[in-house]
Amino acid sequence: MTWPQPTREDHERFCQTEGWRPVRTARGRTGTHRVTYELDLPDGRILRTRISHPVDRSIYGRSIWGHLLRDQLQVDEASFWACVQDKVVPDRGMPTPPPEALPADLVHLLISRAGLDEREVAAMTKEEAIARLHRYWIDGV
Repeated sequence: MTWPQPTREDHERFCQTEGWRPVRTARGRTGTHRVTYELDLPDGRILRTRISHPVDRSIYGRSIWGHLLRDQLQVDEASFWACVQDKVVPDRGMPTPPPEALPADLVHLLISRAGLDEREVAAMTKEEAIARLHRYWIDGV
């Protein structure tokens, strides 16, 4: 597939869409020659990328673009453009909870207050768990 020429503006749009955070320079102020972003990964690593000022439609050359994708953003070109154009965030290995996962507070209350066994709570649907907690609050059972 053929992709458009990548620009500094695309680079920043990628960072903003994926949720990278802007960081300050070592001197405690924002940089005047680059915009710097960081992203915390689930495995504990922190990615860092820099965008030269001004953030505009200036295009990146093939060599620097390959370096940015591989070493700073750590995504392939298809994932980059899906994020920039369609707001599809790259898969960074974040676990996704099942659609009917019980909230941790609910599980804690069922086990510690209502005295239910962990296996019993694990087998409940969200609606069953809420109903059981309501029964505990109302009837004390």
